[in-house]
Amino acid sequence: MLVNSIVEQMSHPKSIAVDEKVVSCCGPLVGGAMSEVEAGDMAQIFGALSDPIRLRMLSLVASQDEVCSCSLEEPLGKSQPTISHHTRILAEAGLIVGEKRGRWMWWHVVPERLEDVARILSS
Repeated sequence: MLVNSIVEQMSHPKSIAVDEKVVSCCGPLVGGAMSEVEAGDMAQIFGALSDPIRLRMLSLVASQDEVCSCSLEEPLGKSQPTISHHTRILAEAGLIVGEKRGRWMWWHVVPERLEDVARILSS
């Protein structure tokens, strides 16, 4: 009986007040529906950015022309395998690209991808 009353409550949609300032901040999101490809692409980017270590890593890479993987260990306080894991995720999302030099990868940001993120979040 309790379950039925909960389902019944859920079946009656309620109107909620929406702050226009909040809606207007996300113009590109509400300006038109994204395609499946665009939504998947943005989900991958936001998934990559959802981890605090990767956010810090991206900011470190973006703050310089290029950064060696070996230079990310100390500021992030993480081991080389962990650095490799996180750089792989950022690279798969297209936010950074790397070039292998000797035994190390050198990373730099992809400005166009950062512009995509800014465009989605801007008004």
